[in-house]
Amino acid sequence: MIEVADRIKSVEEYYFSKKLQEVRSLDSAEFPIINLGIGSPDLAPHPAVIETLKNSSAKLDVHAYQPYRGIPELRKAIADYYTQYFKVELNAETEILPLVGSKEGIMHITQAFVNPADKVLVPNPGYPTYAAVSNLAQADINYYELKDENNWQLDIASIEKLDLSNVKLFWLNSPHMPTGIQYPKEILQKLIDLAHKRQFLIVNDNPYSMILNQDYQSILSLEGASDVAIELNSLSKSHNMAGWRIGWCAGKKDFIDAILKVKSNMDSGMFKPLQLAAAEALKVGNDWFESLNALYLQRRSLAEQILNKLGCSFDKNQLGLFLWAKLPANISSSEELVDHLLYEYKVFLSPGFIFGTQGRGYIRISLCANENQFKAALDRLQNYHL
Repeated sequence: MIEVADRIKSVEEYYFSKKLQEVRSLDSAEFPIINLGIGSPDLAPHPAVIETLKNSSAKLDVHAYQPYRGIPELRKAIADYYTQYFKVELNAETEILPLVGSKEGIMHITQAFVNPADKVLVPNPGYPTYAAVSNLAQADINYYELKDENNWQLDIASIEKLDLSNVKLFWLNSPHMPTGIQYPKEILQKLIDLAHKRQFLIVNDNPYSMILNQDYQSILSLEGASDVAIELNSLSKSHNMAGWRIGWCAGKKDFIDAILKVKSNMDSGMFKPLQLAAAEALKVGNDWFESLNALYLQRRSLAEQILNKLGCSFDKNQLGLFLWAKLPANISSSEELVDHLLYEYKVFLSPGFIFGTQGRGYIRISLCANENQFKAALDRLQNYHL
């Protein structure tokens, strides 16, 4: 009998990979599933992005392998984007590395910096991939807890009390998914100072900075960050390009060079027209975000009505593509509620437990559905009971 590698024995198939198969099996033309669980934008990119992809794909000289560091046009566009929105100056030649989606970067960064048994600090609740990839690297995963009673904020004093010996990576996500909280700069500055003191690398995963947010932030804008921090970003959420798989990491040359050593052995670069289209997307201007966020605000109002119908409580000031909500006192299991809504009403939400133990007792609703779908879900839930 051929055994699988030990490294995957502690890693489960991604929750949505399994659950969406079940969701699809319950779908029907007569009573279709309304999926409000997944953060996959349902809108198209800017028309100029589509046009750039179409026109460049027709050219004869774009179908070869591309540079491992990405094409210069894309790296320059990313650098200009950081200057415009984050007031961060990046060297487009040495401090930016395009990725096949930022999720890829989580693996590459881990492989570049983490040895077996090195400690990795992961948020709880938080994006499950941080822990899954750390497991694959056979790291020692330690969770730092984010708590509702502290408005899900980073508690630097509590983090300082953890055993920080042999910590290599600190996974940060601001604005944070699933809670929608953006950490104040003064708190992030304390984390940077702690990273200098204890010599660990902060990786800020920053795909939600432009969604329902007026205060665009990058950790790289803070004092001393360049020596202890890398930032991941992508076009998936901010530019409606999730399926295009285009992201990047940014940081000082030494960090980027280390990540490139891993990446260059894993792929051969993105299709050039995709990169040219991505460069075009990064030039669209702030009016793009204003129009996109106006639409998300309308959807969020409907999402709030659904959560009110379910008896959930939530903070109306959340950022990003989701609403994170606490279950009413009479419901103890988010998984139980999610399955009840799925089987009885054909409405799918995300259970909070998938984001960690601190997510038990919470659910997440996505804004990536049109208004008619939200209204249909509300209609189905008029006589809701559990």
